[in-house]
Amino acid sequence: MPVKIRLQRHGKKGKPFYWIVAADARAKRDGRYLEKLGTYNPNTNPATIDLNVDGAVQWLQNGAQPTDTARAILSYKGALYKNHLLGGVRKGALTQEQADEKFNSWLAEKEGQVQGKKDSLAQAEEEAKAKALEAEKAVNEARIAANAPVIEDAAEDAGETPAGEEE
Repeated sequence: MPVKIRLQRHGKKGKPFYWIVAADARAKRDGRYLEKLGTYNPNTNPATIDLNVDGAVQWLQNGAQPTDTARAILSYKGALYKNHLLGGVRKGALTQEQADEKFNSWLAEKEGQVQGKKDSLAQAEEEAKAKALEAEKAVNEARIAANAPVIEDAAEDAGETPAGEEE
């Protein structure tokens, strides 16, 4: 039975939410699956991915073929890299400790990159809010300045002095 690691769509129309599953290649897209490996939410920035890396590696070692999108997700989370390292352990090129150390260092580096992106997105959002606030203040000041002469002219026409001015 050919097994594929693929995405199973859930969620509302226009708001997709996916399960990452190992399923028989002959099953429907949203049909029966063998094991749920995780979830993928593309609606957030950056996308939220929750993946059982060890389960995915186990399926890869048993011959499961990921679809293109699932391959990108597995690569992003490190499942393909871990599978590669375990292949080296089986061949005797690495020890299990060396493979674990390489994977953990890669994972730490990747986490740093993701955190950097989150920080830059938050900073860009703060700058956009500050710029919008400054633009709103400028519009309000212009509106106040445009209305002020009208009030003074109306007071002079009535023969009154504007408040705060003495003759």
